[in-house]
Amino acid sequence: MTEQQSLPSAEFKTELTKTIPHLRAFGRSLSGNPDLADDLVQDTLLKAWSARKRFVAGTSMKAWTFVILRNTYFSNMRRKKFTGNYDELAAERILSAPAPQQDPIHLADLQRGLMELSDDQREAIILVGAGGYSYEEAAEIANCAIGTMKSRVSRARTTLENILETGKFTGPDQSRNSTETALENIIGAVDRIAS
Repeated sequence: MTEQQSLPSAEFKTELTKTIPHLRAFGRSLSGNPDLADDLVQDTLLKAWSARKRFVAGTSMKAWTFVILRNTYFSNMRRKKFTGNYDELAAERILSAPAPQQDPIHLADLQRGLMELSDDQREAIILVGAGGYSYEEAAEIANCAIGTMKSRVSRARTTLENILETGKFTGPDQSRNSTETALENIIGAVDRIAS
């Protein structure tokens, strides 16, 4: 068995620092929450620094840290399985968005549509579609077979396209099979508040 060569601390720090913007983008895409994404990145950097002796020189620092971030995210999700977050500011923005500002609404719909996908499908479409990784690289990061990654991306694209075309989103208290549109959800919420 050959001994793996690790990077000197200064070089490791430089390489790790270069991954921060990519980690932040990946964390935001996975979690859908900028604050949670920043926490994930911080945890990832700490874990990577603690495990720097295990990093093999010549391999991809970006892929190695993505695996750490992904595992941290899913570990946190398993721990918080039965809790929900309510973001009052986000709810306020959705209810009070002016009509002429269509682009931010479409972007919000895309983000909301991404959050409708299962964790595996969301991760797959972000890695391949937004992250620019090949199926092979994405499969390695997600620790699955290439065929599984291709299937997840295909299902995610189909589901996301359907959600965006129909405008059917699930609400916080509804199942994923809801037949109400986003507009009906908002009007229903306003009616409940007014009564």
